[in-house]
Amino acid sequence: MLGTYFYHEILRKTVIGFGTLFNNINIRHKDASGTNFSVLKVPLAYGPMQKFLARIQQQPDLDRETAITLPRISFEMQGLQYDPTRKTGIAQTFLTQNGTNAKKVYMPVPYNIGFELSIMAKLSDDALQILEQIVPYFQPSFNITVNLISSIGEKKDIPIVLESINYSDQYEGGFDSRRILIYTLSFTAKTYLFGPVADNPEGLIKKVDVDYYASENFKTAKRNIRYSATPTAKKNYDDDQATVVDGAISDKVTTFKVSATTDLSANDRIIIDTEIMLIRSISGKNVTVFRGHDNTIAAKHEHNANIGVLSAVDNASIEFGDDFGFDEMTSFFADGKSSSPSQGIDI
Repeated sequence: MLGTYFYHEILRKTVIGFGTLFNNINIRHKDASGTNFSVLKVPLAYGPMQKFLARIQQQPDLDRETAITLPRISFEMQGLQYDPTRKTGIAQTFLTQNGTNAKKVYMPVPYNIGFELSIMAKLSDDALQILEQIVPYFQPSFNITVNLISSIGEKKDIPIVLESINYSDQYEGGFDSRRILIYTLSFTAKTYLFGPVADNPEGLIKKVDVDYYASENFKTAKRNIRYSATPTAKKNYDDDQATVVDGAISDKVTTFKVSATTDLSANDRIIIDTEIMLIRSISGKNVTVFRGHDNTIAAKHEHNANIGVLSAVDNASIEFGDDFGFDEMTSFFADGKSSSPSQGIDI
């Protein structure tokens, strides 16, 4: 299992999605009359708060032009923790389709990602403006939609939960030192991590065999009855036209006339418009059928409506995601053999 390379960039996408929430925050300064005289977009950067504090402490001169501007926001990922409350079966898989390709994917593993967001300001009002533009959206969570696996179009809503808010005043030294107010917000992102996405070359299961045994001794028991099920098409994939309806038919009649019966046989499955019928018998140009076969709905059909035969060619053309029915068969045996799934034969 380990050693199969895959990288869905889920953690990276979650970090970007989290940071995007805070990249458009502004503060405003007003004069004594209440008129705005400056609007500042608060800078946002990924990195630990201590990094920016160290830079500020290295630049104590308040008048230095290259000093780090305040206020600013920084954030970083703190760690990951498995979330057992959202656990699903570890062996469960699901199929997904991208275009015509079916892929098998194991159920994702729930993980919580810890984030820490730091608001740094030198003025209390600046910090409070920023804080008040963030907190009301988290009650206590805010959902973001992340495209976790682009190749299969797997998108999920990731709750971002606000866990706590802490405050500190980094003020030391004399009046010529820079004062830093810091609000630290702790968040948890409830995301999912996926394993490798495998192509599914087998596609649909084409046949299912269930053997019944008369003995409870599984080592020596031989099958007596076999139930087999194979998928049957509910669509005329090859668009063949065996014949046409001779005269309109209602949704009640079970015997009707067709233009020719040369290409029809008893027990054939035929399709007219979207209704599937099973031919019971043929007499001359009259066909007697079972209506609404394979859970389709009996409907009215117009004169000259096309009649197609659902054959083995159609059954073999079933694609992933298509609706299909089942052809069932029960067989009785007295040969003492058992089915070998690995060899595909009876032994």
